[in-house]
Amino acid sequence: MDTLTGLLEGPKARGAFLLKSVFNPPWSLRVEDRAPISVVTMVRGEAWVLPDQSQPVHIRPGDVAVVRGPDAYTVADAPGTPVQITVGPEQRCSTVEGEDVTHAMALGVRTWGDSFQSTDAAVMLSGTYQGRSEIGRRLLSALPTLVVRPAESSDSTLIRLLALEIGKDEPGQEIVLDRLLDLLLIGVLRTWLASPGSGSPAWYRAQSDPVVGPALRLLHDNPAHGWTVAELAVKTGVSRASLARRFTDVVGEPPIAYLTGWRLALAADLLREPDATVTTVARRVGYSSAFAFSAAFKRVRGVSPQEFRWGAVPAVPEGVGTVGGTVVLPA
Repeated sequence: MDTLTGLLEGPKARGAFLLKSVFNPPWSLRVEDRAPISVVTMVRGEAWVLPDQSQPVHIRPGDVAVVRGPDAYTVADAPGTPVQITVGPEQRCSTVEGEDVTHAMALGVRTWGDSFQSTDAAVMLSGTYQGRSEIGRRLLSALPTLVVRPAESSDSTLIRLLALEIGKDEPGQEIVLDRLLDLLLIGVLRTWLASPGSGSPAWYRAQSDPVVGPALRLLHDNPAHGWTVAELAVKTGVSRASLARRFTDVVGEPPIAYLTGWRLALAADLLREPDATVTTVARRVGYSSAFAFSAAFKRVRGVSPQEFRWGAVPAVPEGVGTVGGTVVLPA
């Protein structure tokens, strides 16, 4: 398993909130839902995406914008248009009375038809990922605040399919919409990660390293194994000292420290499963006892596994920071 595949298991859509919006100008939608990540694309018309903490970007039909939460952002026909619709934490919309705005929501939420739109109305699709994931945090925290993939690089077929599917009400509709949204997101992430100078994280660049890449794949394929640097070195065909030095230089931390962070990210997600116990989670991520696992978890996360399950907010793991900025990918 490559590192991107493993990390994308975190932000996978499960019952994502999808919104099809039809706007008659002037219009402005503010999103304050504190979701970890959102995807925005225009089917018709143009718009401005205006993050609170980063530079605004003008997007055209077919451009795909990925906005990293939890900070709020606004999408509007022009940067100065007053906000007319606000989407809050509970996904409720409030509109300014008297404004000429129509919108439609998918996934069983009440819908409004498109009969009110004018000939110059803009049509926007947006998808919001609701779930929390400690695995996904490693990927999402490396993202800039806003990443835009131009239409020339985007898959227009996916956008057309998503626009068509949002209006349907058929068996299995939720999973179809989720997977289409995932494909749009993955397309943007892959383009961002592959773009030189885009700020992709060290763990992704390390995949192409002839020494570190194989070692990373071994750790991700079997995190519960009792790996040592010596065994990893044998598997990758280099000396123990060479692997330790090269891994630290390329990834930014030693192999076992990386493995510990990966195990505890997996464990944090497993702890949210209703039937999981601390003992079973410990065993699944490679700890010999619940005591050893709890000690490591609290040392890195700042709360015990039980406190984490009860909703205590853990400290951000060391080495997992956040970056800002806006990146417009090359066409």
